[in-house]
Amino acid sequence: MKSFLLGIWSRCVRLTVRWPSVVAIAPFLLLIAIWWIVTEMQIFPRVFLPGPLDVVHSFGSLVYTGILPEYLQDSMVRLAVGAFWGIAIGIPLGMLVGLSSRAHTALWPPLLFFQAIGDIAWLPILVIWFGYGLTTMTVIIVYTVIFPVILNTVLGVRSIPITMHRAAQSLGASRTRILWEVVLPGALPSIMTGLRNGLGYGWRALIATEIIVGTSGIGFLMFDARRAGSVVEILLGMIILGILWYIVDGWILAPIERATGQRWGLVTR
Repeated sequence: MKSFLLGIWSRCVRLTVRWPSVVAIAPFLLLIAIWWIVTEMQIFPRVFLPGPLDVVHSFGSLVYTGILPEYLQDSMVRLAVGAFWGIAIGIPLGMLVGLSSRAHTALWPPLLFFQAIGDIAWLPILVIWFGYGLTTMTVIIVYTVIFPVILNTVLGVRSIPITMHRAAQSLGASRTRILWEVVLPGALPSIMTGLRNGLGYGWRALIATEIIVGTSGIGFLMFDARRAGSVVEILLGMIILGILWYIVDGWILAPIERATGQRWGLVTR
């Protein structure tokens, strides 16, 4: 028996070495197995807790009718537009606050003030101003993304030793060249951390906004399913949200963040 278990263990180790993604998938397989066992034991009625196969059937039905692809596209476009403007405004503003003492004195208190106001708190007034549409959702995402980007950019700029600036000046570098070749590369790891956090917050803010004021999107799909009493579609929406963000964060943002840290010597390979 002991040799049998050791054989299984060695095969699992070889499998994980050959396919590292198995390590990431294994915990989810365990959760799905527990979920399936609970539903098969009928601890809760199926109407309150559908099984994994019910969610798969719902996924196929919504894809076949075209509802899920359309809603998913709407959510991704909204996130992309809001994130673009949050990054386009946040990085330059963070560089300005980090480099200029006057800008820091003038802008830092308002930044802390508005950061304390939750994004959803702006929804009532934004609905009055812009109605139920893309503009309201874009403003909410920009508002959510911009603060982590600004604060981490300021942190990155101010963490660069003053000796680096003086060394560049002594070699005859202009202010523009110092900005592009000293400040921006040195602050880039912190900026990437801010982008990663900001996009995560923006994704959650988007779903909350779609639930409250949306007419399409994954958040609206879940809210509409609640009104219809369809728990299976709510679970499907939650799973899709988790999978999408896991892919974006784990396969795109995290590798870029590690690459910038390794490029500038903040972490070892």
